[in-house]
Amino acid sequence: MARDNQSIVTEFIFEGLSSQPRTQTILFIVFLVFYLFTVAGNIMIITVIRADCQLQSPMYFFLANLSFLDIGYISSNIPQMLVNLWTKKRTISFSGCAAQMYFSLAFGMTECVLLGVMAYDRYMAICHPLLYTTVMNKKFCIHMVVASWTISLLSSMVINSLTLRLPFCGPDILNHYFCEVPAMLALAYTDTTLVVLVIFIFSILIAFIPFLLIITSYIHILFAILKIQSAHVQSKAFSTCGSHLMVVSLFYGTAICRYMNPKSRPPQDRDKVVAVFYTVVAPVMNPLIYSLRNKDMKHALGRAMNRPKSLFI
Repeated sequence: MARDNQSIVTEFIFEGLSSQPRTQTILFIVFLVFYLFTVAGNIMIITVIRADCQLQSPMYFFLANLSFLDIGYISSNIPQMLVNLWTKKRTISFSGCAAQMYFSLAFGMTECVLLGVMAYDRYMAICHPLLYTTVMNKKFCIHMVVASWTISLLSSMVINSLTLRLPFCGPDILNHYFCEVPAMLALAYTDTTLVVLVIFIFSILIAFIPFLLIITSYIHILFAILKIQSAHVQSKAFSTCGSHLMVVSLFYGTAICRYMNPKSRPPQDRDKVVAVFYTVVAPVMNPLIYSLRNKDMKHALGRAMNRPKSLFI
């Protein structure tokens, strides 16, 4: 196949995380367990929140959406990696790579915005409890989730369109375990300065601004909690925020480092390890964090186990 007298890449070959057969087998088992646990854990959280009348609040509405996002996010890259590890065939078509890149970026961006929205929810609940039910009403929460999805899907479309318009004339070896924009830029057969600039701008808008919202919200929350006289109320307030902060630290810390510096240099092994944290570790940890650290979720899980049939009514 030719274009402008140059052969173009029609498929990519993943280098993956390791080329050693034994290590690949171990990685297959580990990531399969992680994937199944993530999907099962997040489905459990969604089901329990939907079934338990005591969890019908904005906080758990956003948590259910976060769980859905985590399922989509990990499903956008791990199944392909498992296939590659099992079959030892590391190729992916250009169109398959484009789809994977689009959905993984869209899910990741949506999660960034949603985590910011969840921080604002905690800010309103702790700093302005009298206004909480008025401001954080059902309509507003739905609008926030829809806005998070819309902004992220459109942003991913722009970034992917610019990336895929670049000429890929070789090499076709992708130094990664899934199709990620920075890794793709390293293979482009032209100057990628404009695309890198666009990615940086969207990183500011989609990732860094929500991150600032999270930091600002928790500064106000901290001061509000310190003013509370009751140690029990303080402990409960810290408990509701602790789970969210752990999730933010896992996901945001690594994702920002990767996408705020999307240079088109060949990706290093360190970049792949960083990617594992926000594409695999963060989604697999979220069900654990929210089910083990959140007392309301633990009580709801206990009630669900005592009356399992209620989950399916």
